[in-house]
Amino acid sequence: VLIVCCPSAVTRREAGNMSAQDRSVVSAPQLTGNTANRDINLILNYTHETIEKHQDELKSYLQNKTKDLFQGIKEHESSTPLSKSYTELYITLGGSEEVNPEHKVAELEGKRSTSEEKKIDLNDIFKPLPNEETPPQKVLTKGIAGIGKSVAVQKFTHDWAAGAANHTVQFIFPFTFRDLNLITKPRLSLVELISDYFEEMKDLETDYKNSSVLFIFDGLDESNLPLDFEKNETCRSPTKPTTVDALLTNLIKGELLHKASVWITTRPAAASKIPPRFIHRLTEVRGFNDQQKEQYFQKNIRVEGMSQKVISHLQRRELGSLYIMCHIPVFCCISAAVLQNLLTDTQDNELPKTVTEMYTHFLIIQTKRKHEKHYQKGETDKDVIMKMGKLAFEQLKEGNIIFSEKDLQACNTDPKEASVYSGLCTQIIRKEHGLYRQDRYSFIHLSVQEFLAALYVLETLNSSGENLLPRSGDNLPQTRVKRRSERRENPVALLHKRAVDMALDTKHGRWDLFLRFLLGLSQGKNQALLEKIFENKRDRLQSNQETIKYIHNRIRKPSYSETSINLFHCLNELGDQSLVEQVQMYLSSGDVNKILPAHCSALAFLLLVSEENLDVFDLKKFCRSDEALQRLVPVFKAAKTALLSGCNLSERSCETLVPILGSESSSLRDLDLSNNDLQDSGMKLLSAGLESPRCGLETLRLSGCNLSERSCEALASVLSSLSCSLTDLDLSNNDLQDSGMKLLSAGLKSPRCRLETLRLSGCLVTEEGCAALVSALRSNPSHLKELDLSYNHPGALVEKQLLAGLKDIVSPHSVSLCPFRLEHGGEQRLKRGLRKWVSELTLDPDTAHGLLTLSDNNRRVTSNRNKCKQADPDHPDRFDHWHQVLCRDALTGCCYWEVEWEGKVHISVAYRGIRRKGRSLDSRLGCTDQSWSLSCSDDGYSVSHNNKTTALHPSPASHRVAVYVDCLDGHLSFYCVSPDERIHLHTFNTTFTEPLYPGFWGGSGFSLSLCSPEEEV
Repeated sequence: VLIVCCPSAVTRREAGNMSAQDRSVVSAPQLTGNTANRDINLILNYTHETIEKHQDELKSYLQNKTKDLFQGIKEHESSTPLSKSYTELYITLGGSEEVNPEHKVAELEGKRSTSEEKKIDLNDIFKPLPNEETPPQKVLTKGIAGIGKSVAVQKFTHDWAAGAANHTVQFIFPFTFRDLNLITKPRLSLVELISDYFEEMKDLETDYKNSSVLFIFDGLDESNLPLDFEKNETCRSPTKPTTVDALLTNLIKGELLHKASVWITTRPAAASKIPPRFIHRLTEVRGFNDQQKEQYFQKNIRVEGMSQKVISHLQRRELGSLYIMCHIPVFCCISAAVLQNLLTDTQDNELPKTVTEMYTHFLIIQTKRKHEKHYQKGETDKDVIMKMGKLAFEQLKEGNIIFSEKDLQACNTDPKEASVYSGLCTQIIRKEHGLYRQDRYSFIHLSVQEFLAALYVLETLNSSGENLLPRSGDNLPQTRVKRRSERRENPVALLHKRAVDMALDTKHGRWDLFLRFLLGLSQGKNQALLEKIFENKRDRLQSNQETIKYIHNRIRKPSYSETSINLFHCLNELGDQSLVEQVQMYLSSGDVNKILPAHCSALAFLLLVSEENLDVFDLKKFCRSDEALQRLVPVFKAAKTALLSGCNLSERSCETLVPILGSESSSLRDLDLSNNDLQDSGMKLLSAGLESPRCGLETLRLSGCNLSERSCEALASVLSSLSCSLTDLDLSNNDLQDSGMKLLSAGLKSPRCRLETLRLSGCLVTEEGCAALVSALRSNPSHLKELDLSYNHPGALVEKQLLAGLKDIVSPHSVSLCPFRLEHGGEQRLKRGLRKWVSELTLDPDTAHGLLTLSDNNRRVTSNRNKCKQADPDHPDRFDHWHQVLCRDALTGCCYWEVEWEGKVHISVAYRGIRRKGRSLDSRLGCTDQSWSLSCSDDGYSVSHNNKTTALHPSPASHRVAVYVDCLDGHLSFYCVSPDERIHLHTFNTTFTEPLYPGFWGGSGFSLSLCSPEEEV
């Protein structure tokens, strides 16, 4: 039934009494004409025109509301046109999952954009990607405090309202959670909520269900609503009254206006309030990249040539920390205000070099603004600043960054007085529209709050002697009770120590920047600057050497945590860079062997603040231990390829790697853990990270990690997991056996397995294991491009069958020259450990020096005590000065051999082209870049390469030495072999560019025999 009437004929209340099926109320002009169709068309046309009219009015209102960008810290104006000052933000798909990283200074300063990140334009966040059929309806955008989330909402809204983007959206309704917190009505409908906030929509009775609507909810982290998705009542009608919380949860779940789009912004800590199943796309605002930083300064500093001076100062290498922090737009704004002010001042001002100096100058600028406004009151600048400092500290302790007028009054702060310092504490909720506003306050950025809190704590100690920070382990917010050991301590040093302990003992880096400010403000330079504000001579604070020593000791402690990297920023504030300079000296001299695990903390700091490309990080270049890896975790998060092979790692390192693998902020795609003693226990730990839905690892190398069949069960679970992204897996040189192959096959059968390359060389696999493997691969053959089963024992008949069968399994699109490998098989390959790689070597008489005697079918060499040279001394391949000899055949793949020695000998490998003639070091094994050598004598061992010798010290347990070389992966290891054990002596990790030949040389009276390996030890 269609009811056509004058608007006055049906009141809104009467219309509301009709059911949705019974009525459709449309305001229309008086209808004329002879046909019903013509009348209906008039109604529909008028309805369309009415919607367009209200849409235009809404756009006009939003365009006017969003046209200016509030800066809050400029000297002469509080807002600037958005079109002139807005700088594009760097926004990525996905986001880091860390809880509350807005406090994590190391996270801020170590975060780098990588090629793996998928950048997305602001106006495209609701558009489908090339591989998506439908656009996302629910988008969650994360970002730390001050990174630009609200500005992004403002720009998005403004572009729509101005008709520049998202033309298919009919209505955009932007809300803030801080406003929604203040609604006092117990129940209201969605239509009422929209009408209350947007008066332009009050007279429009439109069908929101069939309109293209976008709801924006900015600042989820500020929400006081429970957002109870499980218990809230279901609401599907936009006219049905319910609670605000129920309106939001039903909108997000899609129960209410299921076609509507929803955009939510939040700081990372609060993102978990929205169940992931209701979010179709996750994005993250990263602030500015380097190019956008420069664009910001060029747009917002309009004095000719000034922007380049500001950029040049911030880009100075020794100030890398300042420039990195400029990825936060608010910090850019502070830096621009400070540096522009100092550079235009006629006085010879020294520009700030640390974060604390920057914020101290910023505070000076704000006090100048107050005096320029001629605001008169009895309180001094110091009184007002200390009150705001108390507010900052008290709220920081509670974890609050938004507070009320009541909170200000509790700290004896007059909101009107605070508003004079508009760049420090400002009213951020403006009374414009809607019915539910009340004043709320915050500092313009969390870092400003932390700075004022640190200033308040330090000034309280200076003026009253009261230490506001708790002792380590105290739960009280403050204590005046001192331990006996503390009574004689320097009060400032004691304050510093408590602050260091508090920062290290608190999760998520909550007090990191506060600590940096506290230490920086204790410096003489910043104390001198504070005199300009407090207008009195400052007492000289005691030396910071005690604090520096304490921080050094905390850095060296084994209980190092990732957040401790902030301590190097603290040392920088204190003017101490001794640890960093020490590491720099080792790096520049090439003497990396002196880099201890404790130095790796300084190394991590150096790498993160440098411009060095961290896409590939090789731990072997620096330090090889579990502790070194733990201290370098921030660096590995920034790397795409981590080379950890042969680094003396154990299962302890697997535990360290698990959170990296499960972190969305990690860029790691390629992980090489080969030739480490991880064992099955380590593999079990590692699998937890590999199965994480956030793990993006594609290549994993576990060759020679002492894994058994037990590890195959964990790997099978990884390969069959829904989130597994592995395409390249190397399990070579592990004793997996047939039982392991059967367990691994369960994962290979899974349709979720995406392996393209599988290496199982030297895994003790026989006919039974090969059959299980091929059967599994036949079940899921679509991805495999390369399979390596060399150095196993499938048997001649089975090998032939495998060759025929694998042709049907391995992808015909394989780019490998050898898509499957079965060579070097045989029963001898079923020996456990390294002995499966045993190689039969013979000495080459044409290379032997004339005073060397070969015997035992060229498998033994001795020096000629009578100094009688052998025949044909002039052979071109013969060594004519050094008593050396090479083996006849080149090494290929993996090889293992053992030797018995007497006297003083050098056991080596070298390229064939090593120089043979003359007495120069270019022709001596171990002294050139073409040879690697182990020196053996009763005094101990040493290794040498390229004329660089490293003593190994241990006395020989026996006169038998084993050598293992992996020519492809570049590993060369030496072992001392006794009847009970094989002791690892040293491993060279390099890239072999030519075929290798074993070689030997020694002093007078030496002898050496190539011998058959005994049973596995």
